Formats: sequence, C-alpha cells, structure tokens
Amino acid sequence: MKYEYWLAAIPCLSDYKKRLLREEYKEGRAVYYIEEMQLRFLPFLEDRDVEAILKAKKEICIEKEWEYLEKQNIRFIPCFSEAYPKKLWQIPDPPYALYAKGKLPKEGIPGVAIVGARKCTPYGQEMALDYGKYLAEHGVQIISGMARGIDGAGQRGALDGGGMTFGVLGCGVDICYPRDHIGLYMDIQRSGGILSEQRPGRPPLPMYFPMRNRIISGLSDFVLVMEARERSGSLITADQALEQGKDVYALPGPVTSQLSQGCHRLIRQGAGILITPKDLLAELGMTPEESERKSDKIEKTLENDENVVYSCLGFFPKGISQLIEETGFRASVLMQSLISLELKGCIREVSKNHYIRVR
Repeated sequence: MKYEYWLAAIPCLSDYKKRLLREEYKEGRAVYYIEEMQLRFLPFLEDRDVEAILKAKKEICIEKEWEYLEKQNIRFIPCFSEAYPKKLWQIPDPPYALYAKGKLPKEGIPGVAIVGARKCTPYGQEMALDYGKYLAEHGVQIISGMARGIDGAGQRGALDGGGMTFGVLGCGVDICYPRDHIGLYMDIQRSGGILSEQRPGRPPLPMYFPMRNRIISGLSDFVLVMEARERSGSLITADQALEQGKDVYALPGPVTSQLSQGCHRLIRQGAGILITPKDLLAELGMTPEESERKSDKIEKTLENDENVVYSCLGFFPKGISQLIEETGFRASVLMQSLISLELKGCIREVSKNHYIRVR
C-alpha cells in the first residue's frame, strides 16, 4: 500500500492519468519501477507527466511519509479500495484517493450537505444548527466543509443531535482549518470523520476549495444552501451538485439581505425551498415519529409576560422599540421579561438591545 500512496501523492499528475497508470500496471509498485523510456512510450502521458513522475520518485520519501500517516492515525483510501465511498464513483471527476481521520460515511444512509456563508446572520446560523441537529437525530449524515459560519453551525448541530458528520477539507486532514475550529475538528473525529483528497501536510490553498466542494456534494444526496451572497463559494457547491444530478435546496430570507441573494437566485432557477427540517426529511423518504415541538414545550414553562415576549421573537433580531410596539408592554416590564428569558436560555442578545430566539 505504500507504493499506492506514492502514486496518489504525485503532484501535477491528474487523477485520470493516475487511474490509467494503475489500470495499465495493476499496482503502484509496478508504476514506481517503470523505466523512463517505458513511461515515454505510454500514449496517454505527456512529457510534463513523465517529468512529474520522475520527480516524485526523487522527492517523495515513501517510508517516512507512510510512517507519518500511521503515527497520525490517517487512513489512506485509494479509489480501488472496498472502503472508498461508492457515491464518489458517480461524479464526473472522482478523487484518486481520500485521506481520513476518523470514519468514512456509511453506505446506504442518506447524506445531506449544509453549506453557506462564512459571515452569516444569526438567522442563518440558527437555521443551520436546527437543520443539522434535526436531520442527525433522525439518522441523516451531515456533510460540510468545517468552515466558519453556516458550515460549522450545521456540523455542530449534527453533533448536538448525536449523529454523524463529516468535514471535507481543502487542505491535509492533519491541518485544522480554520484554526479556531479545533474543538469542532476534534469532536467530528469522535462521531464521524475528517476527509480530504489533499496529501497530509498540504496547506489550505485557494485552488483546493472548489475541488473539495465537488466531494461535499458528491457524498451527499441533497445540498442545502442556508445563506449565500450573489457570488459565493456555496453556489459553486450547488452548481456541482446539479451537474452530479443531486437535488439542491435553498433557505429563503429577507429580500433586502445580501446574504440571501444567492439563495433567492437558486430558488428562481428551480431549487427546492427549505420550509422545515421535517419536510426535508419527508423528501428523503424518511418519516419521523410525531413529537411535540420544542417551542411549544418552552412556552408551557413560561410566565404570561415572558410568553408574550417569546412569541414575538424569531431568528431575526428585534430591538427594544419594536418589541414595545408589538407587545404593548412598558419598557420596565419588557426588560424584566427579556432578562428572565435570557437567563432561562430561551433568547439571546446578539447586539446592543437586539434579541433573537435561541430555539
């Protein structure tokens, strides 16, 4: 398997040509020991490909790098392995190999990608958390890129729901990117896995991210875009999903929000509209057991004044003046209810005197 790793790790040689080489010679070891003249006679290799292979023989220290993989508990999964995800064979340009820390997605279990803006709104973040948690609670695997904002929120929701989630990185799996997601990076490995087609040690370069997006959509049955600007990397994932024949859903938002413009464009082009996680579960052909809504349970435990204030709040921030107008309360009564609700964990102050529901 060490020579298979060497073949996968050759830079500047396409995955397609790596597959042709292995089909021709049946194993990585045989490719490693091909003479230069034999390589130059292969019709599918150009001179630059031959040079890349010869350079890789000199520069890739197979024993040392393989030892590093074992030390870091990094799994190497080439495309001919039984463990290689079958869904990836169905996309136009499947990666030649994957590297993983933790598990791989389970076959036969639905997977949903949750993607969106890094600088998201509280509304988008809460929706990503809710969808990730609800779907994970009902056995759906959540796939995303572990980025700040929507991606991380969807995956944290999946963990809160006790389910499986998989982070696909645009760098080596031994690198936590972004660094401030180190807690999420470690938690995902305990209940899911960190995946990448990039060789361990590869830094997060811009060119790697569109490549990793095709893996996110490839591992998923549905792609959910929770928030996205008119020009957003999340729309690349959506486009790749459509090319792969996958269903795309988008979350509607305020027409004035720049972070909803990309979602509205997707909806205009025919994407499904996200209404509730339960509806989406039905689209996947899964029927949850009927249960009382969490917000109903919360409302039953609140005092009358608190209940009125709670019912006026949603996932878009509302200020004091707006809440006074909607509730009809005096400022002192309103503030007392807001403080009580915040202490009970029902609401959160997202900016000075502006509040949202937590659930």
